[in-house]
Amino acid sequence: MSAPTSLPVTGGRDAATGDPVPHAESAPTLHAFDSTQAWQLNPKVALRPEPFGALLYHFGTRKLSFLKNLAVVGIVESLRDHDSADDALHAAGIDSASRPLYLQALAALASSEMICRRK
Repeated sequence: MSAPTSLPVTGGRDAATGDPVPHAESAPTLHAFDSTQAWQLNPKVALRPEPFGALLYHFGTRKLSFLKNLAVVGIVESLRDHDSADDALHAAGIDSASRPLYLQALAALASSEMICRRK
């Protein structure tokens, strides 16, 4: 039995023919994350606090996500109270050295439609 992986397995006809596999950076992004914009938890998403962090369930896509960092949970919950994701990070006390990790987490949540731009 093969070991489970959390990364997508590339393959298919293009890989078999030797054609280059496109990098994730070159793929179009429908939900590009801009930290200067106002964001919120998607109205179709339920957030359930847990001792390890939180569970996010998207009722539209049926995706389940685990947030294993209490700071990220707090930031996601506070997005609706701030004019931008940058403001939410600042209010949470995220320093400049840690900021890229939190931006990456928020970008992943945006790409999976767990958070969305606030209008």
